Amino acid sequence: ISYGFRPGRGCKDALRQVDRLLKEGYTWVIDADIKSYFDTIPHVLLMNCLREKVSDGRILHLIELFLNQAILEDMKLWNPISGTPQGSVLSPLLANVYLHQLDLTVHRSGFKMVRYADDWVVLCQSMEEAKDALSLIQSWINNNGLQLSPEKTHIGNSLQPGNGFEFLGYRFEGGCRHVRSKSLKRFKDKLREKTRRTRGDSIEHIISDLNLTIKGWFAYFKHAHRYTFNSLDGFIRRRLRAMLCKQQKRPGSGRTDRDHKLWPNAFFAERGLFTMHKAYESARQSR
Repeated sequence: ISYGFRPGRGCKDALRQVDRLLKEGYTWVIDADIKSYFDTIPHVLLMNCLREKVSDGRILHLIELFLNQAILEDMKLWNPISGTPQGSVLSPLLANVYLHQLDLTVHRSGFKMVRYADDWVVLCQSMEEAKDALSLIQSWINNNGLQLSPEKTHIGNSLQPGNGFEFLGYRFEGGCRHVRSKSLKRFKDKLREKTRRTRGDSIEHIISDLNLTIKGWFAYFKHAHRYTFNSLDGFIRRRLRAMLCKQQKRPGSGRTDRDHKLWPNAFFAERGLFTMHKAYESARQSR
């Protein structure tokens, strides 16, 4: 099932479907990547797909013009025969249309595929089933002018350590859902930017600014393992303590017992700092 750029569907729906299938015993997972997908979609085959659904020749002509617009590279103009222009609002739609036939092929063969744009996984109940599904997908990919990335394609039992898979910012492994390391790093980088020690705003203003970022991130990743939130809450408070040390011209980096006694957790709570661990526990109790 495709969840990307579809009315009434989104990332959270795709993640819920993955969770449901894992709980039903579909733990053998094909985690694969189409090599440079948006850059390699063949125009001729894409237009054939569109002609099956769109009868208005004017619209088809406009799409062809869009796909074939000249590119200037090294002072030379050339017209591409594959790929959709990056950054265009139309590109995700066309990319979705092209993979629709793959969705149908996999579904008709009885396999469980969850896809969001070009990010997809197939969940199976055994290694043999997973191998059959991968063979089917590989054949479709080859016949439709695309390539799988060998280094990013593997089959594994997601219940076993080291055999997990990544999907839409999460890592599923050992029966748990974790935040993917790249997603975590990106979030910490945003927090570091907002808590630079040289930032001259008041602590109240900084906390108000931080809360917008923290709440938005938590809203998406709130189903991750609980230890993630404890760790991040501590990281944020350390960053804020380091800022306060700098503002008050005190030595320290926010990590010492002295810093913690000067500005305990309650100090930040009183100023409205959003605490992910508290929000996580509150959400658990209300289920």
